[in-house]
Amino acid sequence: MNVRITHLLLSCTLVLICHTLVGQDWPNLNKYAEANTQITDKETGRVVFMGNSITEGWGYADADFFKGKPYVNRGIGGQTTPQMLIRFRQDVVDLNPEAVVILAGTNDIAGNTGPSTLKMIADNIFSMAEIAHANGIKVVICSVLPVYDYPWKPGLEPAGKIIRLNQMLRNYADSKGHYYLDYHSAMKDERNGLPKEYATDEVHPTKEGYLVMGEMVETLLSSILTK
Repeated sequence: MNVRITHLLLSCTLVLICHTLVGQDWPNLNKYAEANTQITDKETGRVVFMGNSITEGWGYADADFFKGKPYVNRGIGGQTTPQMLIRFRQDVVDLNPEAVVILAGTNDIAGNTGPSTLKMIADNIFSMAEIAHANGIKVVICSVLPVYDYPWKPGLEPAGKIIRLNQMLRNYADSKGHYYLDYHSAMKDERNGLPKEYATDEVHPTKEGYLVMGEMVETLLSSILTK
């Protein structure tokens, strides 16, 4: 194969890659686009839950938690914090909530969209908090749930990284006057992972795990939404 043909094939490959990337909805803005148009009024006590599969799955594992309440689930399975940051205005700010509950970061540690430092993950969460605060939305930053090992990517030893990230999140929330919700301390086992009764795969909560989370978040929301 001569050089000219090689260059032509390389150019064609690059064009195809560019077209593919342009056509991708990387942050999945389309997932809730239609549902968001149905939320037009400024409902008293509205809370948006922003997150990944742990948030999205809450609506399936414990559907009663959301029924009859002004809670909006905006979790998307597999997402990392940069993806959430891109869709934060559309899926949170534009819905005019009184508060947002941000639960994010575990998929970044798992490397779902590439390598990330703890500072990169924290900075994305901080940016979401700052956007919310600038729009008059009360901010609840949740600790990342305990994980001893990711079944889809074993060997990353995430437990210690999660503890360090959570300390960064707590320090930031305290310094900015936001609310920090410590699921980690309430749910961890002796390995700093999730016990089987809270998560069969040790990552995604069972209904029992969500019941613990639900009681904690509702206790906090009941106090901050009356202020």
